[in-house]
Parts: sequence; structure tokens; C-alpha cells
Amino acid sequence: MSKSLERVKAALAAANEPAVVLEMPGSTRTAAEAAQAAGCLVDQIAKSIIFRGENSGHVLLFLTAGGNMVDAAKAAALAGEPLGKADAALIRAETGFAIGGVAPVGHLRPPRAFFDPRLSDFSRVWAAAGTPRHIFAIAPDRLRALTGAATGDFVA
Repeated sequence: MSKSLERVKAALAAANEPAVVLEMPGSTRTAAEAAQAAGCLVDQIAKSIIFRGENSGHVLLFLTAGGNMVDAAKAAALAGEPLGKADAALIRAETGFAIGGVAPVGHLRPPRAFFDPRLSDFSRVWAAAGTPRHIFAIAPDRLRALTGAATGDFVA
């Protein structure tokens, strides 16, 4: 089992979250692929979008509904600092995950996180579990609590 997947499972277990991590037969790298694999709506996919804080130099996590796009200006205003593109090396160094499998939990260095209120329209959402083929379902309020995310308007 990959170290990334192990960290996600350990984080869920440590939080007493009964979410079951599922391995899908195909890729779940994109929201559309994950929704197809999970048999849910695209907006039920909790995408982990990572930016680099220009002032802090650290990554910030924006959890958004699969069909939404993050508006960089709104996200920066919410974060209270300018945001830039986080490259693959920074993402891996701070989260422990590769692009395409960034989970909302189990980070090496838990980032400041923000939560798209659209996700709360569902009783459960699906998130990446640390690899491009593993996902888990969770109640949105639990996801927000586990990540310590602040709810805010940051979508286009």
C-alpha cells in the first residue's frame, strides 16, 4: 500500500471517521472521472485545489465542488494573501501527495483550508484518498471539521 494511502487511512481512523477507502478500476484524477467511478454527480466530488501563499510560502487547500472553478482573486481575498501556482515539488513536499491524488486529509503539513459551501448541499461527498485510483465518501460537515476548513465564497 502506498504511503499516501496509508496516511489518509490513518488520518480517518485517528478522527474516528468510518469512511471506507475504495480502489477504483480506473483513474479518479479528474472530478469527472471520480464522479463516474463513484456513480455520483460531479459536484459531489470534493476537489482539493492547492495554491501557494505568496507571503507565507506554504500551500493552501481549497475544497470545492467538482463542477466549480476556484476564482483566484476571491480565494486570495479569503486567504488574506496573494496566491500563486503551487508547483508539483512544493505540493509533494508539504502535502505528501502527487497532483491527481491530493487528499483533503493526511497531509505531511496540514495546510490552511477553505470549504466551498456547495459541498454542503449533499449528504455525502467523495474525495481523493492519496492516489489517482482511491476515493472515499464522507459527510460534508465531517470533511470540513477534519480539515479545519473555513467556509467561504471563492468560486467563479
